Amino acid sequence: MVDPIVLPLERVRNPRDLGGYIGDHGRRVKMYRLLRTGKISNITLHDQQFLLDYGLTKIIDLRSPLECHNMPDSKIPGVEHINLSISTDDNTQGGKKDLAKTFEIYRHDQYAGFKMMCDRYRSYVLKEHAQNSIHKILEVLANTEDGAVLYHCSEGKDRTGIVTVVVLYLLGVDMETIRQDYLYSNYMLNDYRAVRDKKMQEEGENLCFRANMRILGSVSDAFLDTALIAIEKDFGGIDNYLEEKIGVTPELRDKLRELYLEN
Repeated sequence: MVDPIVLPLERVRNPRDLGGYIGDHGRRVKMYRLLRTGKISNITLHDQQFLLDYGLTKIIDLRSPLECHNMPDSKIPGVEHINLSISTDDNTQGGKKDLAKTFEIYRHDQYAGFKMMCDRYRSYVLKEHAQNSIHKILEVLANTEDGAVLYHCSEGKDRTGIVTVVVLYLLGVDMETIRQDYLYSNYMLNDYRAVRDKKMQEEGENLCFRANMRILGSVSDAFLDTALIAIEKDFGGIDNYLEEKIGVTPELRDKLRELYLEN
């Protein structure tokens, strides 16, 4: 696997360029075209200028409407903002409206967060809203002839991770490389999880609660496999799924490869 290209941003978590991976017929994914990150709220002037210099032309926000309202993206001059939520739920709050009740469960059931994340990943691929959004994201990419497109969720790991799986698969990148790119978010978010865990420890939270928080702040083979198994079970494989539910035609796939793979 080619080492991921990490972008030197100051206040954006998990920022990466997908360039360099080997795709269809040995062609590399182009640099300066596909960027995956966490949220870009309250970014520094350095980050803004870096992204502009990097060729950024479009930002796709994968977060829910409530997340976008609570922490809106920083507006970058000349950059088009597009909201295409993968989930309508606020994914920064454990996916539940009653936080007090949810947190109490987390203090007693160390596997509650794991089960919730598996359910969430299943919904990312099976819910019609998510499927429609993924199709629209691919259409945006297919209609971007030049410049970089940045897509993001909150931490750039789950919803961003699923979109990246689809994009890289369509570009012909092998599944093991795709999986390793997905799992790389754990390394990128190590410091974030450590700081959050220390704060929770100081606040007196028990080990069970902190274990759930680590799960919610991580990616896992099991999460990705939950999505892939759901696709296999319901559609007989990712190719059928992309054709039947995401609406990927041979023409759309070829257009993406033309635009995002080196010649």
